[in-house]
Amino acid sequence: MEAETIKAFRMTLAEPKLLKDSIAIASELLQEVNLKVKPDSIELVAMDPANVAMVVLKLHSSIFTEYNVATEMTLGLNLSNLKQILKRSGANDILTLEFEENMVNIRLRGATDRTFKMPIIEVEEKEQKVPQLNFPFKVVTNSILISEAIADVSIVSEATTFTVEPNKLLISGQGDTSNAIIEIPADENTKITGTANKISSKYSIEYLQKMVGGAKLSEIMTLQFNKDYPLRIDFAEQGKYELSFILAPRVEGD
Repeated sequence: MEAETIKAFRMTLAEPKLLKDSIAIASELLQEVNLKVKPDSIELVAMDPANVAMVVLKLHSSIFTEYNVATEMTLGLNLSNLKQILKRSGANDILTLEFEENMVNIRLRGATDRTFKMPIIEVEEKEQKVPQLNFPFKVVTNSILISEAIADVSIVSEATTFTVEPNKLLISGQGDTSNAIIEIPADENTKITGTANKISSKYSIEYLQKMVGGAKLSEIMTLQFNKDYPLRIDFAEQGKYELSFILAPRVEGD
């Protein structure tokens, strides 16, 4: 490693929870990824191994108490290993990340001072770009409502159908002998904009259960879909982070 890149970045978090939770959520779908460290943010755009779902994550430099990035870098990392290390951080720990000679040093300072060294790996994946998708409507609602609805449908089915109407969102599933229908009315907690028509599409419960983990980050989520078209789920806090998922639809015969 060339001398000028040995200390290409150093960043510190006084509250590690946002980094810990966002990496844990992403690791449910991703294994080895290329993480981009930029002068103003950390970014991740990657497909799951089955090419069914995309994860888009951006952590702004503003969440760090110290953020020194000398040059933009792409780091190949095993997300599961990173998650296990970050899980060891406590609420009162100060977390520091530093690049040094093809390793990421992760230091946790609290009642004790602990340092983990994580190797940079070669990730064989072409650079991913977020697809430009056109949706006819948008649903902004409470994250827990969707999370609970997905849990309800998972009891009877491996897939769920989202149906949007101007005044409500329906989440339903059909099993061999049972079915479940959850109705979320448009009100002060659920805003539905942009549609005058009924639109339905079906998606995998297994993937959705992992995606709604974003409720750990935000009480609000945005849903967008179309008939037999990808679903997009967004969690965000302006100036701090954006976490998005894009999920391929399940069509008849899947």
